[in-house]
Amino acid sequence: MEGWNKLQSSIAGLNLGQSANKFAKGFSSSVQATRERLGQISSEEITELPQEYKDLEARVDALRQAHILLLKVGKVYENESYDYPAQVQETISELGTTIGAGITNFAATNLKGTNLPAPSPTQPPRAQHKTLPHALGRASTQAAQVVQRTTGPEDRFGRALAEYAGAWDKIAEARIVHDEAVVQNFTYPWQQTLNQSINLAMKARQAVRTSRLELDAAKQTLKNANPAKQEHARLEVENAEDDLVQKTEVAITLMKRVLDDAAPVRNINELVKAQLAYFAAAAEALNTVQGEIEELAVAAEGEYRSESPSRTLA
Repeated sequence: MEGWNKLQSSIAGLNLGQSANKFAKGFSSSVQATRERLGQISSEEITELPQEYKDLEARVDALRQAHILLLKVGKVYENESYDYPAQVQETISELGTTIGAGITNFAATNLKGTNLPAPSPTQPPRAQHKTLPHALGRASTQAAQVVQRTTGPEDRFGRALAEYAGAWDKIAEARIVHDEAVVQNFTYPWQQTLNQSINLAMKARQAVRTSRLELDAAKQTLKNANPAKQEHARLEVENAEDDLVQKTEVAITLMKRVLDDAAPVRNINELVKAQLAYFAAAAEALNTVQGEIEELAVAAEGEYRSESPSRTLA
């Protein structure tokens, strides 16, 4: 039992010593950083890092900034209503329709076997996407219905609105596909690169900075040490030098790995592919409907002129 107590005391003393040493190094590094920031340390007394390391730092900083800039905008595709008109209010009507379908289905199920007539179950309405293309499609469809209720299905204005609505329905479908492709193939992997490989390289760089501060603090200690403590201080400097070399090598390796990774270029390519497919689909739909609406416009104008030859169009 006595031996076990001695062992526990020894372990406790060792851990305490390690903690104390770590705390002392951290304090010395903090003092060193403060003195450098205040200009109390000359540039000659600050350990110079390899030029290769500094060049890689600059390139990684640029890569990281590029990811942050595009991600600020790219994350908007995670919310499909990013371009939905604020003045369009459809939520209440959608909710009412959904509740109505739920009540009907509840009655259809629970009134079976009773003397009360049970309504037929209905399918719940399909969720309405809230995007600008969907809003244009719905508004045009409603406008066409309003016009054709009073003039009939052959009215040119109503037909033009219906054709326009059909084009935007196609564009709306392409828009949903586009957003999903951007999020899956660009936004998510783009953020993953920022949060993982770039962040790992940044942590390695922070370790280099801490190690460099510890080395320069150890050099200051050696410079001011009395003869009795110089040997110990010299060993601390040597250990700090070895630590800095090791951490610098690790950071260089990680930064090179980040910079050599083809993922950022591949992600940009996926973004362009999704956008190209969407805009091509939109262009095709609008080009088709524009020809059809133009025919209606020419016919309407010809009819107008033949019926009113004395009138001049503005």
